[in-house]
Amino acid sequence: MQISLEDVQKIEDLARLELTDADRIKYAGQLSAILEYFDKLSEVDTSSVPPMSHPLDLENILRADDPGESLAAEIVLANAPDRTESCFRVPVILEQ
Repeated sequence: MQISLEDVQKIEDLARLELTDADRIKYAGQLSAILEYFDKLSEVDTSSVPPMSHPLDLENILRADDPGESLAAEIVLANAPDRTESCFRVPVILEQ
């Protein structure tokens, strides 16, 4: 499948890019090559391959979620740019 310069222009507009004519020609060729590669992949028989979310069997190694001592409010708020008593003060984002 060939990507036209108009297709590249539309992608450019959607991505809010400003490309030169030389870049548009270059990217049209590169995007066309990517789509040709996917066409080749679609010809491969994958009926015996089970669905998977990742090609490797990975397992997250996380530390135990053990409760611990909480930090004191003064330590937590020590570098806060704005605070009220023992709370962070943030700008209002919702009107009532």
